[in-house]
Amino acid sequence: MPKALGITNNSFQVGFILLGFSEWPHLEMILFWIVIILYTMIILSNSTIILLSYVDPHLYTPMYFFLSNLSFLDLCFTTTAVPQMLYNLWGPDKSITYTGCVIQLSVLLCLGATEGVMLVVMAFDRYVAICQPLHYTIIMHHQFCWKLLVLIAWLSGLIESVTQIPVTLQLPFCTHHRLDDFLCEVPALIRLTCGDTSAIEWQMTISAILFTIVPLALILTSYGYIAQALGKIQSKDGRQKAIATCSSHLTVVFMFYGTVAPVYTYPKNHFASTYSKFFTFFYTVVTPLLNPLIYSLRNKDVKNAMLQLLRRGSP
Repeated sequence: MPKALGITNNSFQVGFILLGFSEWPHLEMILFWIVIILYTMIILSNSTIILLSYVDPHLYTPMYFFLSNLSFLDLCFTTTAVPQMLYNLWGPDKSITYTGCVIQLSVLLCLGATEGVMLVVMAFDRYVAICQPLHYTIIMHHQFCWKLLVLIAWLSGLIESVTQIPVTLQLPFCTHHRLDDFLCEVPALIRLTCGDTSAIEWQMTISAILFTIVPLALILTSYGYIAQALGKIQSKDGRQKAIATCSSHLTVVFMFYGTVAPVYTYPKNHFASTYSKFFTFFYTVVTPLLNPLIYSLRNKDVKNAMLQLLRRGSP
């Protein structure tokens, strides 16, 4: 690369600077304690969902198996992002090593894409349960759930990470190496470039379509059929239970895609670059906390399992 452009990737072996909210230093310490509280709640709430799905026989169903996988994904996602965020919020050092950035970028891409596909899997589970109830136990048996659907979700995330990382790391980065974000993410790295990024932007757009637009379209299509089937359910209790479960899932879907899509679909547009750190903060810290709360507060099975566990543990 010509030195006139001030572009070299050799200097990046020393790392990057994550600006975060450094332009508002008086907010950083407040955010530090807020993130610690939220992270603690994320660990407790998602671990509870995983524990309940494991110990309560009433939750040995595909839906709660997928829900426990979603909670595991959220735990891994926040654990990959939050410690670095807390380190940068605590003091003046905002740096992250080159190796740390690559690892964080790889894991976040894998987990984010996996979660997007997992939400489609959960929508398919609801579609089969409501629209094909007589065939549910045949279609959604354990081997099918574990060996195919969950495997597809994780493989999709792995493929996304493996294909996206090499291209991202070959970008013509500017020498100031300051990322206007909390994390090492592809959109932030694209905005750090001083050369032509049209190729990776096209790849990013295609990837965003495959992992955001297409999954969201599949989910909404499945809920179109579900809405028709709900009108045919004669039992009022059965209809209300189905609506509660579906509305919980849809809320999680819109929170996830509503914050991820604006950042990843058009990484260099003005809207994404201006509000990316706020979206990043939301889907990194807020969404993983709200997911288990939404499912537990609006789901009688989870609440009953929690009560049973508390009674079992009480003297």
